[in-house]
Amino acid sequence: MSSKKLNLSEWALKNQPLIKYFLILLFIIGAFSYNGLNQREDPDFTVKTMVVQVMWPGSTEKQMEDQVVDKIEKKLMELPTLDYTSSQIRPGYAIIEVNLGDTVRGQDVYDSWYQVRKKLSDIKDTLPQDIQGPYYNDEFGDTYSNILAFQSEGYSYEELRKVIEDVKREMLSVPGVMKVDLIGTQSEKITVNLSSAKLSAMGVSLEQVLNALQNQNAVNSAGIFNTTKNNIIVRVTGNFDNIDQIKSTPISVNGKIIRVGDLATVKREFVDPPSTIIHHQGKSTILMGVVLNKNADIINTGKLIDAKYLSIKNKLPIGVSEFTVTNQPDVVKESVHEFVEGLVEAVIIVLAVSFVSLGFRTGIVVAISIPLVLSVTFMTMKFLGIDLQRISLGALVISLGLLVDDAIIAVEMMVLKLEEGYDKLSAATFAYTSTAFPMLSGTIITVAGFLPVGMNDSTTGEYVFSLFAVVGISLMVSWVVAVIFTPYLGYHLLPAEKLQQKGQHGHSMFDQGYYVKLKKLLAIIVEYKKSVVLGTVGIFVLSLVIFRLFVAQQFFPSSDRPEILVDMWLPQSSSIYNTQAQAESMEQLIMKDKGVEHVTTFIGVGAPRFVLSIDVQQQNLNFAQILVKTKGLEYRDEVVNNVKKILETKFPDVNGRVNPLELGPPVGYPVQFRISGTDSVHLLKIANQVESIMRQDPHTINVSNNWGEDAKAIRVIVNQSKAQEVGIDSTRLENQLNMLISGATMTNFFDRDLTIPVVARLDSTERTDVNNLSNMMVQTANGKFIPVGQIAKLEFQPEDSLKYRRNRVPAITVRSDVVSGAQGNDVTMDIYPKLQELEKTLPLGYHIEIGGSLESSGKAQDAINAVIPLMIITIMTLLMLQLRSFKRSMLVIATAPLGIIGVTLSLIILNAPFGFVALLGVIALLGIIMRNSVILIDQIETDIKNGDHPYEAVQMSVLRRFRPIVLTAAAAILGMIPLVKSVFWGPMAVAMMGGLFVATLLTLIFLPALYAWAFGVKKPSVGQ
Repeated sequence: MSSKKLNLSEWALKNQPLIKYFLILLFIIGAFSYNGLNQREDPDFTVKTMVVQVMWPGSTEKQMEDQVVDKIEKKLMELPTLDYTSSQIRPGYAIIEVNLGDTVRGQDVYDSWYQVRKKLSDIKDTLPQDIQGPYYNDEFGDTYSNILAFQSEGYSYEELRKVIEDVKREMLSVPGVMKVDLIGTQSEKITVNLSSAKLSAMGVSLEQVLNALQNQNAVNSAGIFNTTKNNIIVRVTGNFDNIDQIKSTPISVNGKIIRVGDLATVKREFVDPPSTIIHHQGKSTILMGVVLNKNADIINTGKLIDAKYLSIKNKLPIGVSEFTVTNQPDVVKESVHEFVEGLVEAVIIVLAVSFVSLGFRTGIVVAISIPLVLSVTFMTMKFLGIDLQRISLGALVISLGLLVDDAIIAVEMMVLKLEEGYDKLSAATFAYTSTAFPMLSGTIITVAGFLPVGMNDSTTGEYVFSLFAVVGISLMVSWVVAVIFTPYLGYHLLPAEKLQQKGQHGHSMFDQGYYVKLKKLLAIIVEYKKSVVLGTVGIFVLSLVIFRLFVAQQFFPSSDRPEILVDMWLPQSSSIYNTQAQAESMEQLIMKDKGVEHVTTFIGVGAPRFVLSIDVQQQNLNFAQILVKTKGLEYRDEVVNNVKKILETKFPDVNGRVNPLELGPPVGYPVQFRISGTDSVHLLKIANQVESIMRQDPHTINVSNNWGEDAKAIRVIVNQSKAQEVGIDSTRLENQLNMLISGATMTNFFDRDLTIPVVARLDSTERTDVNNLSNMMVQTANGKFIPVGQIAKLEFQPEDSLKYRRNRVPAITVRSDVVSGAQGNDVTMDIYPKLQELEKTLPLGYHIEIGGSLESSGKAQDAINAVIPLMIITIMTLLMLQLRSFKRSMLVIATAPLGIIGVTLSLIILNAPFGFVALLGVIALLGIIMRNSVILIDQIETDIKNGDHPYEAVQMSVLRRFRPIVLTAAAAILGMIPLVKSVFWGPMAVAMMGGLFVATLLTLIFLPALYAWAFGVKKPSVGQ
């Protein structure tokens, strides 16, 4: 089919009423689509982690590892989508994280969680009979959009919880709310506090107390009378309705009736010790977290939540107060507003470039094309379900400078032809016949440059996917606008008569102004083509060396949110009360800082996931995490430094860490090394060596490992002969001691929707005195009571407290933060060679691997590398289709790496790190550079076909394409200025701006020289 038959510009001008209609319609639809787009702070990505928890009370860490965790891990290895398991093992319980591979997406994730449940159910019979669990959490990635803190004066925890339950029910009625969780509630129990002396004196055994309570409170059927007319249920009274009935429960002992209240003090109280404690501004708090549906608009749903809460706030009982801990809708609103401001700034900059360089009437044509392309882009985003968030908004800003390329080229060609004397219709349609397909090839090549962003299947790729989608959509739309709407606009807006009056034909217009100097420069370039090419190659190689030596490397930068997290790790044997005391001291000191807005403290557990990228910490009694909301980003760094000083000077025994929130998939400590091997003792020795090496690096701080030091334990060494003589065995002794010290659940008390355990245990004066263990009275088989010390001796002996495994192999992670100004990836690479030397000395089966940000960026890089061949094939195919010459295609590809020269210079000059997002920008930059090269070579070939000598064609093609190439580059470069100030986008913007600036200049210099060298172009002899 001929190009004339494919002339869309001519079709548009012959159907102007239809084009005008679609022009207006697309603007209207675009405006509605923009207002209808969901808004978020960050794009969604799937947290491919499931948490499995299992408990085995009384077991040692070793027993837990061998009898429970290893069996579970072994079965999980059969999961085809598994990446790795990470197990945290303590005496009595373990947490196993099931992590799926990066390539697992969508329904496959949910199917995998089903398989985990199924497989572990299959091996339940092989686990110890008295284990509790496994319990599954496959909602580990749920993020709370709103977290409210509730406090009260004069109310108990339970009374406050009932109030919040009413609020929860109201919140669940808000459209878009998926679930509402209460965080930090304290569980209740009814304690039967016994005295071993009283039990002994009255001759009552623990089993008798247990049986009496269980039998009295059992829920059983007493039968149903089935009469000819009715079914009548028979009920037997006796179940506990209040605490007094528990006290009155009779126990028959040697023909006498003794009441439970005669033996014990019965109380309804909170679980002691608690597993978690939460404070807000130093006071005890219950949090309420709201999780939205995946498709809910955060801002609009946030408004509904605020309206609902205002309607019930005045109905809260007097004395109940609430505070906002986090409000994602407000954060998103502010974040989107800032990006929209940047988008508007970019639009103004690009328009300014167009008006200044093209003139008012010509600039108007380009100016109208920008909102038109954005309108269609918004419409497509709405259709595809792409939200407005950090990545998509940044992509729109990046696209602005690129989407005007086609419009500028088209309108420039129209102006040129009008100046050559063409009529309006011929000038408007000529652009299509001469540049439409080179523009299309160039546009697709630019989009293909973003393929590694959109096609890689890593979690990081999922996070940044909308960058590819939005840029691809906007660029393809810009081509359609350039060949259909731009000719229509130019036909009506360009001053045709004024341009035609210039009467310039042929190449005479290039014989004036800066074109004369440029033509002389091009003559020199072609004359010394080899020197130009070799010199450019030399500069490129030098830039690679400089890049390697002086450009800092990172994965993702820290977040630009004002919150910081303060981690406090106490020794493993610390009780939660010790952790609470240390955390309370810290929070009081932090609250005095003038830059702090409010403080929320999580004792025994980490902060819940209030942003998707947070590295959620599991439950640990010796751990506290303080969420500090500063008054703004301008205060954050100062508060971080102040808190670090407090930790160093006033908490020497606490392993503390202060860090802002992360961006992108969570990593944790930026520098991590994982040591794996079979023997735990040897692993700890290796870990000490690794820690020593890491501490020698001046850029590391807070070096530690994730294993715990030994826990304190008392071994009750039973004299089996004496024990047999009195009729007591080790199992009976264990059970009695457990009931006496820790307590044992005997039955349950039902209070409305609550199931409250009734727990028998020793009075606090006996169970908290370690020295009393030897004198604690236990019952023998014949009902007599004897002290523990009569049949056993006690020894204090340390035992393992915390161990981690990865894929069934013990693994210690040695980790550290980095000093201000240093990048985790750089520090890791500085240390790793020394650890490789250490690994050579290790026995078979012991390894040292890189973790942290470098491991995560390596995974992301591998995913990109896997797609790069597809990108190369796609680009090469497009080049061959357009140029139909392998040699010319290779010339285009040879220009692509030139951007690295500018990338290196700009990153060094502005002291910006090279991270994952900047890497994506550089890859995309290759396509942008090749786009210009395609158009330039296509012009050379066209001029040669039209009869020009190759020497003249090389120079004239540069002159003809100089202004469009420079203008589009200027628009792209200046359009990214608003992104430079962004923490997330700044390095990418700097890299792309510097790379495009240098590459554009070199394309106009290097490519003509390379073409002339490759095809032996020489200055024609006189008369030729």
